[in-house]
Amino acid sequence: MVPFILTLFASLYLLISLVFLATKKPGYSHLKHTISELAEMGAPQQHFVSFALFFVIGITLLLVAFLVQAYSNPVALLALSIAIGYLVAAIFPCDVGSPMTGSFRQALHNLGGGVEYIGGALAFFLIAESFGNPFQLLGVGVAGIGIALSIQGLFSIRGFVQRVAEVALFGGLIASVALSTGVV
Repeated sequence: MVPFILTLFASLYLLISLVFLATKKPGYSHLKHTISELAEMGAPQQHFVSFALFFVIGITLLLVAFLVQAYSNPVALLALSIAIGYLVAAIFPCDVGSPMTGSFRQALHNLGGGVEYIGGALAFFLIAESFGNPFQLLGVGVAGIGIALSIQGLFSIRGFVQRVAEVALFGGLIASVALSTGVV
């Protein structure tokens, strides 16, 4: 039950924070801008977003990964993959605009995102072995979205594309934690 509650907390905290913090950054659009851009170098709420949001989400999901490992290694891998993405984003904020290339810090930031999306997709494929095709579809979706985030022609809707991936990752995590721990 504790891993499920922690997963719900992280998911709701992220959702509420994103809605609120977007109002604090002039010109920010959920459709166009990535989540990381709320904490980009020089952003008004950079340190708050990095440490009170990304770091908290990362540590919470790291704890979920540890706790759920007793029930399911693939579910633990999913929680760990998302946790790494958020912890790396907290420690290595993106350059302005979160470009595909940039500073060394941006390269590490992008690597953390890669771990989140590739690791998340792999975890969904492994989870599907126990819980069925919906998780396999989530894996395909997250892998495809991870690739789509790097396509220059989609940058005008990159924020929306990323949010679809995050909903898939967090929704899949909630469901898989619930199923593996017997909450449902």
